[in-house]
Parts: sequence; C-alpha cells; structure tokens
Amino acid sequence: MKVPTESSVSRSRMMDWSWYNMTRAYSLRIAGIVRESIVDGPGIRFVVFCQGCPHGCGGCHNPESHDFDGGQECSIERLVQEIDKNPLLAGVTFSGGEPLCQPEGLLELAKEIKKRDLSITLFSGYTYEEITIKAEEAETVFQLLRLTDILIDGRFVQELRDLTLQFCGSSNQRVIDMNKTRETGEIVLWKQS
Repeated sequence: MKVPTESSVSRSRMMDWSWYNMTRAYSLRIAGIVRESIVDGPGIRFVVFCQGCPHGCGGCHNPESHDFDGGQECSIERLVQEIDKNPLLAGVTFSGGEPLCQPEGLLELAKEIKKRDLSITLFSGYTYEEITIKAEEAETVFQLLRLTDILIDGRFVQELRDLTLQFCGSSNQRVIDMNKTRETGEIVLWKQS
C-alpha cells in the first residue's frame, strides 16, 4: 500500500478533528500511567494513558479513559521525572483514550523521550491514513508522527477481537514500523527482531 499524499486523499473524506488543540503544550490530561509494561510495545515500557476519546469503540479495554473531563492534569516535567526513575526502560507508549487528542503535550513529552534515546509507541484509534491527512494540516501531529517508532492504528472492533495478536486487540489493527515506513514511503508492518 502506498503512503497517502494530500493529492491522493479526498478532502471530503477527512475525519472530524474538531477536538484537536484541546490542551496546553506543557501538560497532559491523563487517565493514568503504568511504570513497567511488557504488553504495550516491545521491551519494558512506561505507558501514559491519555484521557479523552471520541471513538466510543464497543468493548474498549479502557472505557474509563473516554470522558474528556475525566482523569487528571499532569505536567510533562512530572512525567519525565517518573520516566527517568527507571533505567531499564526500552521506551514509552502513548495509549488512551485517544492520544492524538492531545498532540501538543505529547510532542513535548516525545522530544524529552528522544533525548533519552528511548523508543516511542503510539496507539491510536485513527488509521495511519487518517493520521497522515491530519499531519498535512497540523504541524504538531506531523512532528509527533516523525518521532514515533511504532504506530498501532485503527479502532478496536469487538467482532474482530483476537487475543493471539501482539499489541493489538482486533485483527483490523496494524502494528506499523514507522521508521521503515518513512524510509520506503509505503506502510511496513513491524516485526519482532
């Protein structure tokens, strides 16, 4: 599959991104964190569960993260301090909720993560194609996608639930190697090395 460009995607098919630009750049509204996870991306990962999600997927694993007014505000500085406490981390995962509802704060956090030579895994209910459309309009989404190493994309679909999949909940979701995707210009699925 070719990576979509602005000319290849009809503007009329664009998603409603009216929720975009909801937060200040130096904080995030989060549902919670997990300091050590081995199920949210490769290696030991620090996981940030963002608060707020517009998708409403039936059977969602984190329904408490849907309410945009729920959770708590957390500074980027505090999250970085927590990440720095664990020298064994392979990376940080942004999950949710829908992380792309808070691209400014996540971009600031992603920059700090990259300074520490850690990988970034991003879970999104939006597909890669939908995200790239938004990235053409929104510099923060574009920059966040550039810093992402692995993207797990697509809404959870209860009828396609598959517990044998690594990092995914349903078979429509993809685990995309963003570094190889950028190199080739085509979507490349991630493989455990």
